[in-house]
Amino acid sequence: MAKYELRLPKMGESVAEATVTNWLKKVGETIEAEEGVVEVSTDKVDTEVISEVSGVLVEICIQVDQVVKVGEVMAILETEAVQDAKQETKTEITAKAIEKEIAEIKETTLQNAESSKVQCSNTERFYSPLVKSIAKREGISLQELDKIKGTGVDNRVTKQDMLDYLENRASAPSELTQKVVQPPLLQPEISAERKAELIGKGDELIEMSRMGKLIAEHMTRSKHTSPHVQSFIEVDMTSVWHWRNKAKKAFEAREGEKFTFTPIFMEAVAKALLAFPMMNISVEGTTIIKKKNINIGMATALPDGNLIVPVIKNADQLSLRGMAKVVNDLASRARAGQLSPDDITDGTYTVTNIGSFGTLFGTPIINQPQVGILAVGAIQKVPAVVETPEGDVIGIRYKMILSHSYDHRVVNGALGGMFVQFVAKYLENWDVNREL
Repeated sequence: MAKYELRLPKMGESVAEATVTNWLKKVGETIEAEEGVVEVSTDKVDTEVISEVSGVLVEICIQVDQVVKVGEVMAILETEAVQDAKQETKTEITAKAIEKEIAEIKETTLQNAESSKVQCSNTERFYSPLVKSIAKREGISLQELDKIKGTGVDNRVTKQDMLDYLENRASAPSELTQKVVQPPLLQPEISAERKAELIGKGDELIEMSRMGKLIAEHMTRSKHTSPHVQSFIEVDMTSVWHWRNKAKKAFEAREGEKFTFTPIFMEAVAKALLAFPMMNISVEGTTIIKKKNINIGMATALPDGNLIVPVIKNADQLSLRGMAKVVNDLASRARAGQLSPDDITDGTYTVTNIGSFGTLFGTPIINQPQVGILAVGAIQKVPAVVETPEGDVIGIRYKMILSHSYDHRVVNGALGGMFVQFVAKYLENWDVNREL
């Protein structure tokens, strides 16, 4: 028999830990490959952790309500040794080929070292094909590979050693970030004595929920990371207002779903990101990553008052009808707590509809590591000057304010202003004869 360690997988961007909420299997029960073993909760989503192998659960390492970090062992499974024996046989068969490949690498490395006067790698160390494949895929040089501590037989580097190394490598601060003092985040929990001092007659002390603490930390870090600048613009939504009132009835009758303003806003933002690709970026240290895909985060209020941001993937490739279907699906599953980790990752820009709460405009906080977020205000019926061929008149129009927050490290006022102006013009020039 062999042992298999069930570890907490990566749960999405910026998620480092989760809380165990329910074990689906008990010690002694059989588990099939790809079967859910335990339910966990993060600040973003609730999900199941599955087993990659079949076996028997022999030990539970993390109890319900305990916090587990990404990569930490949650349980131990006992698996059939046949699988391991097959792997060993396969390794033996390819041993000669591996040794030959290592010899070739050694010769090439020595030649490069001779010409560049750098220390060559200790290629006498054995590396399995799997380890070498991971190293090649992740851009790990042979010299770097030699420095990885192995936990296998004869100190060989295992797959898990590589995964652990990559995890630490990704989270390790670069030379540039090491020189930057990390900003202060949330203050530590106050003592019982301090609580007694703070509370007065009739007062109530409410401890933040775990999700609330993580959101607060994320917002605080964003303000410390990015110098936020805002641009505001008023939009005449009269054409969109009347068109949507006419189109929503047919849509709801055909699709059995509501047609809100949100898909219209998302389409406008997707078009703007196509027109201004330098808003569809992220920042890592002094490096800008220009994103190929346009994935728009949609801030969604939850029943408990918290906020979650499911992501509309490849939003620029969706028709308005398709956008409406995706928006409704994500919003529905978000409120039901049924989002998967994939639903909340890889966002490149965020939109938040503060108008749904009656707010006219605001100064939203950027969702790191993105560089922009657009707040959509409430649509109001107001008197306004209307230009006509016969002259200016006062008319009733539907107006809305867009609030654009952007990272002034990489987005200047011209780009930030032109971007939000594009969104406004797209909405004001809406085709009232458009089919949905």
